[in-house]
Amino acid sequence: MQTDLAPVRSKPHTVAEPVPPPRPGCAQRAAVSVEPSVTKELSDLSRDLIAVRDLRDREAFGRLFDYFAPRLKAQLLRSGLRDGSAEDVVQDVMLAVWHKAAQFDPHRADAAGWIYGIARNRRIDLARRKPLSQPEEMPELPSVEPDAGQVLALQQEAEHLAAALARLTPEQAEALRAAYFDEIPHSRISEMTGLPLGTIKSRIRLGLDRLRHELRSIAP
Repeated sequence: MQTDLAPVRSKPHTVAEPVPPPRPGCAQRAAVSVEPSVTKELSDLSRDLIAVRDLRDREAFGRLFDYFAPRLKAQLLRSGLRDGSAEDVVQDVMLAVWHKAAQFDPHRADAAGWIYGIARNRRIDLARRKPLSQPEEMPELPSVEPDAGQVLALQQEAEHLAAALARLTPEQAEALRAAYFDEIPHSRISEMTGLPLGTIKSRIRLGLDRLRHELRSIAP
């Protein structure tokens, strides 16, 4: 007996894109749609990233997460990010890996280079969004202008010094002015005057001793 069987058509259905778990366990690596000659040259990380790209393989993503998350965090901490900020950037980077895996091209970069490139861009974006620190207000500095008493004291000291120099021999006074007021080296004074260096040093030493004595006698 013949029975006419109508063809059975399955109802179309859609499957929501899975959201990757934070740290899935390891499983057998899924097959990827890459030419065999190219597949042999790929690293395991690149194979996993292609599985995420082509098959939305959550197990492969978990292996990528377990490998890259601690390394990215350590790199970000070394760059100066605090612990909480570094973890936020790592989560952001790995979510970008899941959502942008379709952009991965193993002919242009391996998995490590591609993922670290995303991390570098996230780090730059974070630095650009960080508000510039406002300069601290400079404390008001005390006035450096001398008061009337200081001015008077300076004038008196200058007068005492001039009077003491006037009591020295001309040779001693000239040597002191050259060495201390004009800041000329002793050897240069010797060349300028044609006198031996020992004579110049002796005049300066004797002049200083006499100057101290005269200042003590002049000062009130």
